[in-house]
Amino acid sequence: MGEAVKINDLMVQSGVKFGTSGARGLADDMTDRVCYAYTAAFIQYLEETSELKGSGAIAVGGDLRSSTDRIMSAAAKAISDKGYEPQCCGRLPAPALANYGLIKDIPTVMVTGSHIPEDRNGIKYTKREGEILKHDEAGIRRQAVTLVEGLFDEKGMFLFEEKPLIPSSEASDLYTDRYLEFFPGNCLSGKKIGVYQHSAVGRDDMVTILSGLGACVTPLGFSERFIPVDTEAIRPEDVEAAEKWSAEYHFDAIVSTDGDSDRPLISDENGKWLRGDVAGILCAEYLEADAVATPISCNSAVEKCGFFKGVYRTKIGSPFVIESMQQAQAEGAKRVVGYEANGGFLIASPVESAGKILSPLPTRDAVILHIAILLLSIEKNITISELVSELPQRFTHSNRLKEFPTEKSNAKINALYSGNESRDKETIGAVFGEHFGPVASFDTTDGLRITFESDEIVHLRPSGNAPEFRCYNEAGTESRAIEMNQICMDIMAAWR
Repeated sequence: MGEAVKINDLMVQSGVKFGTSGARGLADDMTDRVCYAYTAAFIQYLEETSELKGSGAIAVGGDLRSSTDRIMSAAAKAISDKGYEPQCCGRLPAPALANYGLIKDIPTVMVTGSHIPEDRNGIKYTKREGEILKHDEAGIRRQAVTLVEGLFDEKGMFLFEEKPLIPSSEASDLYTDRYLEFFPGNCLSGKKIGVYQHSAVGRDDMVTILSGLGACVTPLGFSERFIPVDTEAIRPEDVEAAEKWSAEYHFDAIVSTDGDSDRPLISDENGKWLRGDVAGILCAEYLEADAVATPISCNSAVEKCGFFKGVYRTKIGSPFVIESMQQAQAEGAKRVVGYEANGGFLIASPVESAGKILSPLPTRDAVILHIAILLLSIEKNITISELVSELPQRFTHSNRLKEFPTEKSNAKINALYSGNESRDKETIGAVFGEHFGPVASFDTTDGLRITFESDEIVHLRPSGNAPEFRCYNEAGTESRAIEMNQICMDIMAAWR
């Protein structure tokens, strides 16, 4: 006998919901019972779709949050109870675990909350061929799992103590080898690079890879305490720190990532962090992509630069970017890549160079972007700030209101946009018109993206994985984009 649990119902009961990057919620709400049930449902879905047959391995890894070990153990228990072998890959970057799954042809379970605060966490699932997409998520959500009696107490925690997981370094080693074996030895010789480590799970891997390619690397800002670094909404203290470090050490660049090391940060020689959607263009340029998939929120310089034969605009979230990359490949594109505003870079096609092949990694990665931009600056013999200045001068800035319920965000957007063009222009004009002028057009691919006759842009969107209301802005100068964003944040703050 056991308890039948419907995943859709459990999502509502627990508050741990699926978004654009897997399941996330408060760590206290991600009880052993919830994490066990979600992982069991993932496995059932894979069995249902013939992704898993009989026995086999499923890899498990995680970030450096204090709640991660417990959740990894719950996932591993579910894997074992379903008849499969949990392979513990320890604490490692999310792209390293996904890369391991692709190489070994096995699914993976990554416990991470990415950039969100430490009191939250999450689980990202990948199939043998890569990330779960939106139809896979729906398939997991409709599962019903049976929980054996006597596993959990009334708070949803295990009634017994799980054996500690014994991690292997193989997945991390394969990830570092991916770059050390593809790029020429000492290709970064002469470059002085700072690595802002904070609590990023890939902090040591970044040092290993960059120094292994010949760079002079200085680790910076190591933290035992988890720091929620968001590469789309960079903290003021991180802006100040990068400028200070650059002035002190005279770096060519400073690099970093978010918590699970799939979203990159890279600065220029002045310690100024690049926007992720600008860094993505430069990485795609170095890789000589002919097709690029990128969300609707990203900088329009990707079209204006003329580097790429095709640009595919998507909803925000890596599953949508992956679907667009697949579309580009189906339409005959040979070298297909994707990137997001957070900087996460995805490679859908093999990259060949000097007789070597960099295999596809169709999930967010940070390290490839770091290396590519550094090599592009070497190839052109110019600084990173000069690389940026060569692009069409369109500037983006974004921020978000925390603790803003998704339902409330959607209600505010619906109050602004009804589909009646004349009515909506009047409504939006009453809110934003005095600041940005007349409205030219709307785009509802994801949230509400408003283009004004000035060619300035306001894009409002509820976060897909946290109770946050995000705002993205684009303008012809950086100062104007920042100014626009502050105006919008002030307006949105009054909507609380």
